[in-house]
Amino acid sequence: MAGSGGNPSSGEKSHQAPKILLAKPGLVSAGKFNRGGPDDPDSNAHRPRFGSLNLLSDTWDFHSDRFLPFLTDNTDFTVVGVIGPPGVGKSTIMNEIYGFDATSPGVLPPFAIETEETRALSKHCTVGIEPRVSAERIILLDTQPVFSPSVLAEMIRPDGSSIVPIISGESLSAELAHELMSIQLGVLLASICHIILVVSEGVHDASMWRLMSTVDLLKHGIPDPSSLTLSHPQSSEKESREKILDSGEEYMADPVFVHTKNKDESLKPQYESHISALWNLRDQVLSMRGPSFSRTVSERDWLKNSAKIWEIVKNSPIMMDYCRTLQSSGMVRR
Repeated sequence: MAGSGGNPSSGEKSHQAPKILLAKPGLVSAGKFNRGGPDDPDSNAHRPRFGSLNLLSDTWDFHSDRFLPFLTDNTDFTVVGVIGPPGVGKSTIMNEIYGFDATSPGVLPPFAIETEETRALSKHCTVGIEPRVSAERIILLDTQPVFSPSVLAEMIRPDGSSIVPIISGESLSAELAHELMSIQLGVLLASICHIILVVSEGVHDASMWRLMSTVDLLKHGIPDPSSLTLSHPQSSEKESREKILDSGEEYMADPVFVHTKNKDESLKPQYESHISALWNLRDQVLSMRGPSFSRTVSERDWLKNSAKIWEIVKNSPIMMDYCRTLQSSGMVRR
């Protein structure tokens, strides 16, 4: 799957193969080395107390009000998202890119990372989409794990149906809703990010390759955040959505596949330590130039328009057709 930019200037770049970054086994354990990480007592002493800034509610609705005050009218920013299964180090990697500095007043705390307790209880740390913005104006979107038994357990009713309304007006089984939830997260990140880190345990983990192929298939007709104008509030949401879908505008964030637990003996060690591998990954991501949005957009408008894109994703006719296909195929419980 190749990422495609939203403007002609990025066309040549969009046909390149996705980048694959390899790391030594055990990269996820490097979380304790993070600057100002959870194991740093000094950082805990100075860390300001913030509630969750989660962009997605329990009812799968997009809420931007808590994160909006942290954004500005700056138009020179980069959005980096991450997606992957449980326990592969998504939050650890995002914390390294974030570069949390406990000495800076008012700075948001780092992302929560998996602990021995959460692992023992078979729980997940991140729920929905947890955002941060760095001093370099890099907006980071950490997401809940895909293919997660703990996520599925929390959304299932006794009769097997889903508590979370994944698709508007549709009553789905928890198994099917869980499948679509991962796809919707991927489609949203592909629409509103410049770079997506697709994290998995190794090159032989085909589940994330299949997920991103499905995301690429179902994303058609969904624009980037700069394509949604806020200058016509009198237009209904349905009219705006139909206008966007008819326009045929296409945008795709650049995917970067990161393998954190490679066990292939043919892969020779390249770094002195796991933390060196983590720093190298951070430097590669920060030096990347993802595709540009079709128009100039500010941080604040990006967030407001991302909420509109989320509604387009949830009400996408292509997504609904895919859901019905899965139901009729018998691959998942109805």
